[in-house]
Amino acid sequence: MYSECEMAADRLDRALGRLDALVNWERRDRGGGMDRSLEPVRDVLERVGAPHRGFNSVLVGGTKGKGSVCALVATALDRAGVAVGIYASPHVERVTERVRLGGEEVGREALAKALEEALEAREAALAEGAPGGAATWFDLVTVAAFLLFAQAEVDWALVEVGIGGRLDSTRALDPAVSVVTNVELEHTATLGPTREAIAGEKAAVVGENGVLVTGVQEEDEAVWEVLRTTCEAAGARLVSVPQRGPIEARNLALAEAVLNELGRLGVRDGDGRPIWRSHLDAEAAASARLPGRQERFSVAGVPVVLDCGHTAEAASLLLEELERDPELGRKPKLLLALGREKDAPRLLKAFAGHVDRCLCSTAPEGRLLDCEELAERAHEAGHDPEAWDDPEEALDDAITEAAETGGWVLIFGSFYLAAVLRPRLERLAADLLD
Repeated sequence: MYSECEMAADRLDRALGRLDALVNWERRDRGGGMDRSLEPVRDVLERVGAPHRGFNSVLVGGTKGKGSVCALVATALDRAGVAVGIYASPHVERVTERVRLGGEEVGREALAKALEEALEAREAALAEGAPGGAATWFDLVTVAAFLLFAQAEVDWALVEVGIGGRLDSTRALDPAVSVVTNVELEHTATLGPTREAIAGEKAAVVGENGVLVTGVQEEDEAVWEVLRTTCEAAGARLVSVPQRGPIEARNLALAEAVLNELGRLGVRDGDGRPIWRSHLDAEAAASARLPGRQERFSVAGVPVVLDCGHTAEAASLLLEELERDPELGRKPKLLLALGREKDAPRLLKAFAGHVDRCLCSTAPEGRLLDCEELAERAHEAGHDPEAWDDPEEALDDAITEAAETGGWVLIFGSFYLAAVLRPRLERLAADLLD
């Protein structure tokens, strides 16, 4: 006899098997041939009852900090008694990480049912020759998330953009509040070759007559002008939030600004008070931490920091912050993997002179550079790199050396690398506690 848990697992695995037969741009080369359109996701949403019209939304785009801002705002709302959901991407270990309801990760059975409904709607569209027949992996996961939000009768959903904004599946929403955390060079083959072009894609997350909260400053003239004109065309208000200090402080400032805007829209807590930045206290902020974002482990007395950042700017900010931490001190041993579309030369130069060892690896999933190619690029950027086919062996070697000679380990560059190493770090840390 199967337990209910095993049956739910089988059902979700079957749904994911059907889903994995579709185009998945998270695992494919996002080059100029990437076919992006909102028509497929909109068609499927209509076929399943337009769940996206059953809740209010905050749509969060930008280069980095998207998931953290979503988690911070949602945690504050949940603690204030507002029914809230989160849709985030990508996941680190489990696909169920992508959808949270009332602070809890969605169950496997519930996600399986929602995915089945989305898949059946796609198949019906395909038989009719309708746009929904071209829906992708991310389109259908997005539809499933919106179904779950509508079924749970959430008041607000915090939704993280997958890539860009203008043609991302999540833009099927008409958000009351939108966010562009920041704009850096990324996905240039898909979003455009300049920060201004990328800003145009990201600014399109703003809803009609809505508000756009951003960490971009007026001094960043070219990018600011793109955001300003996009908001003007949408009849939306543009709110700039100063970005100072460490990464967590910057994300917190953006989340507080979003809460202020929700309060202005009439969102109230359980006591009838307008939602405001004060609803995001230190305890709420601490509980909103996400896996793979400056996540810390201790293995055999060695500090290990796991971060899924993948841009030169993210690397520089992270190093600046961690180098001031007295618990870490000396230069880290860097274990790195990078997607093929990332700007490897700039990112590797950001680490040059700041690490005492560079271990280049990869992961079995995703469009990542192989370890030898990454090591070659690291050498060109001034490192003395090592190529490791097996990231777990690389991690073990780095931890062993750090335990013997002192220092710490920094894992950086890819959610796919984090998906391989995070379970091992949890096991190693737990074994030492037993």
